[in-house]
Amino acid sequence: MIRFDDLGLFVRSAALGSFSRAAREADLLPGQVSAAIGRLERELGIRLFARSTRSLRLTAEGEAYLPYAREVLETLREGRERLQGESPELRGVLQVAAPSDLGRNLLLPWLTEFRQRHPGLTLRLFVSDQQADVYRDPVDIALRYGRSQDDSLVALPLAPDNRRLLAAAPAYLARQGTPRSLDDLGRHACLLYQLHGRTHDKWSFPQADGGLRQVAVGGPLQSDDAEVVRRWAVTGEGIVYKSWLDMRDDLQTGRLVRLLPEQPGEPLPLQLFCPHRRQFSPAVRQLHGWLAERFAALGKQP
Repeated sequence: MIRFDDLGLFVRSAALGSFSRAAREADLLPGQVSAAIGRLERELGIRLFARSTRSLRLTAEGEAYLPYAREVLETLREGRERLQGESPELRGVLQVAAPSDLGRNLLLPWLTEFRQRHPGLTLRLFVSDQQADVYRDPVDIALRYGRSQDDSLVALPLAPDNRRLLAAAPAYLARQGTPRSLDDLGRHACLLYQLHGRTHDKWSFPQADGGLRQVAVGGPLQSDDAEVVRRWAVTGEGIVYKSWLDMRDDLQTGRLVRLLPEQPGEPLPLQLFCPHRRQFSPAVRQLHGWLAERFAALGKQP
């Protein structure tokens, strides 16, 4: 008979690519995870993983079986939650991935308060500008800017009207002057952001005819961490084109000044992504509501 715990360890081992990592996550020994996979393979009569001393990968049979194992575990979780009802007492582990700047400076206090209101919940926050894979990475939900190219993901809006804004510190503008048009950006030091090895040195701006205008920019400072780019802007190192949510406090306090306010910025909606509606656990549903209320309380972007 197949054990549900063994199924869970199979799914986590496949996601993490390691028996050892799956064992640490489940507070087990690697040998216990290996034994669980062995039991499952004997029950099924197939080999799920190709093992070597340095790597672990799914076999063709393991790849084919994985979605069925996920489906079984999701169905069991959904049934348990429906029997228990929408209890305000949340329990278990909720794993959340978020962009670096947003996670550290805006979400952190909100998530801390949410966890304090639910002491039975364990919250794990993963902060990175590299987009988490909600199918394979050890996360339940991911907060992301923009729209997903994966139609299979379920997206819940958090800040649908968020946009990028141009901004710079007063000290930079005092030294270098204030740009009066998009054409002026090419003559300024622009702070550049890198993602997946690509430097974003072409900034897009919506036009009145519904199209987008791309402006080539450059500068001596680049980073793959969005918070580093914002900090450079605050210290007067150049012009930044960044999410209003990330710069809201800096703009309100005067650390940054908005540039070309008549020029709309590129839409950058913030959404909560989940791989399947069956994974909308009570914790996920309540966290979404909690965050949506707080983003709404920030008011509309100017």
